[in-house]
Amino acid sequence: MALPDFLIAGVPKAGTTALHAALVRHPGLFLPAVKEPKFFLSDGPPPTRGGPGDAQTYQEHVWRREDYERLFDPAPEGALRGEATPFYLHHLDSHARIHRLVPDARIILLLRDPVDRAHSNWTHLWTAGLEPEADFLTACHLEERRKAAGWAAFWHYKDLGRYGAQVKHLYEYFPREQVLLMRYLELRETPAAALDKVCAFLGVRTGVLDHVPAENVTRTVENTRVNAVLRYLLRTGAGFGQHFPVPLRKVFRGPLLALLQRGHGRRIPLKPEDRAALLPAFADDIALLQEVTGLPYDDWLDADRHHTPSR
Repeated sequence: MALPDFLIAGVPKAGTTALHAALVRHPGLFLPAVKEPKFFLSDGPPPTRGGPGDAQTYQEHVWRREDYERLFDPAPEGALRGEATPFYLHHLDSHARIHRLVPDARIILLLRDPVDRAHSNWTHLWTAGLEPEADFLTACHLEERRKAAGWAAFWHYKDLGRYGAQVKHLYEYFPREQVLLMRYLELRETPAAALDKVCAFLGVRTGVLDHVPAENVTRTVENTRVNAVLRYLLRTGAGFGQHFPVPLRKVFRGPLLALLQRGHGRRIPLKPEDRAALLPAFADDIALLQEVTGLPYDDWLDADRHHTPSR
């Protein structure tokens, strides 16, 4: 069977795309061209409806087992196979599915300050033209309403950052020695050491990788009337786009997105007052994360800490 030996299982907007791009250059590792197969997120076909753009994303799920295994067929003999789907940690049902199929898999988790992560998540969807709410904090307050309406996990700005409960649940299925916890800042500030840490955890040669490519970097989109029209067209197009082939969708979406992301200014900053307002939503879970892992994350509780730029 061609199944993964390791998974980059979390979290969105915490460097998983960059880590994937770095690890594909290691001769002892194989990661498929499909960066987020999302195989373990469902037992069958994914949903067909949700928030803006969700239906198209669901169409990209590799949910049939034969298709999933086929992703790993090109792996060289002896190479460790892996994939990166950063929603696995958040999706609690996926923990049992992973354990049932690949119980010996090693799991890599990149964790990021949950307020920074939420802001980067919102910025990502805003610059993609999909997020209709121009105010970050207001978008966070809409989360429960959006969840009730069936919007996909990437819209769950707060819930995706409650790592304590998620890691605790994961530990019910996998022993701690099979799980590597890393911080997003490790990958950003000391990439060579961080990559060696991952390679040592996986049991492949260290000293091979020394930098992390810039991947999935968020662009600048100003809140102007012209951009409001472009965002409306992109959201509307996302609803119709699910009925057309991917190449045709890109033909129409590409120019609109390029026009929306034409700016070169500063990214939308996280306002200190927004951090202070959102931080209480994570306080109890950060305490739980420290209790479950035995690692310190109390610096995330500092409302005055410096914001790490969105990516």
